[in-house]
Amino acid sequence: MIELKYVTRLCFIILFLSSLSIINVQAQEAPEVPERVNLPGTTENWNGLYLKLRMTDKWFWYQENHYRRRNSANNPRDFVGRMSQLYNRFGFTYLFTDNFEVTFGPTLVWNFSPDRGNPEFVDSVLEPRFWHQWLLTQGVGPIKILHQFRFEHRFKRNNNLAAEFDYTDRWRYKITAYVPLNKPRMENKTFFIAPSNEFFFESGKQVWNIFEENRVYTAIGYTLNNYMFFGGHMWTYGPTALPGVYRNRHIIRLNVMYTIDFRERRRPLTRDFAF
Repeated sequence: MIELKYVTRLCFIILFLSSLSIINVQAQEAPEVPERVNLPGTTENWNGLYLKLRMTDKWFWYQENHYRRRNSANNPRDFVGRMSQLYNRFGFTYLFTDNFEVTFGPTLVWNFSPDRGNPEFVDSVLEPRFWHQWLLTQGVGPIKILHQFRFEHRFKRNNNLAAEFDYTDRWRYKITAYVPLNKPRMENKTFFIAPSNEFFFESGKQVWNIFEENRVYTAIGYTLNNYMFFGGHMWTYGPTALPGVYRNRHIIRLNVMYTIDFRERRRPLTRDFAF
């Protein structure tokens, strides 16, 4: 059996070496960056359904479906004025140990025009991806700590007419803490708080900045039988497509996770709540 500490060390070594190689390439190709400009903050609302279905002792089916809106063009504070994305992620999960699992599969994202009905934009654009992920779980007293390493290979374009697809790789690391409030550990009928911090890096021919975004999210939630209800506020910060120009967003996230065990001996899934 693989010990968690050795797997964790291996993950960090691989991530560090990958980052060095990406930074080296970007350093050779990146243009001169102008003085930083921070855009005014905008708002969004993300609603998500997460499914985790256990098929065998080792294999799971994993699925995410998201409905995302953003603020109106003339009101950056209304959260829901325009359609933003339909986001669908699918995958198979293999459980190596109780504390380490790997997931892989496709993602289909529809990105909607910033000005729907404007003939200068395509109303919606499909962005296909392939993703794979390492998830490590550890306990620190009553707290569950999750280390999520996610890798995405994307074919994306903007909504401008005749825009071409670009291939990019995205590298993500997220740390999440599940803190039970009314129970000694994460179990059924538990109120909890879950702060997380995620860093995004991107590489590709058209990428001018390896840093893509930082997301700080604090969720509160409740577990009930096979369900987990959670939501909260997320703040993001990162560069735009214009060199030196940065954006930040305030996002309200509302989510439901459903888990079920299809084996003959059904057991509740309370070990890992990744989102």
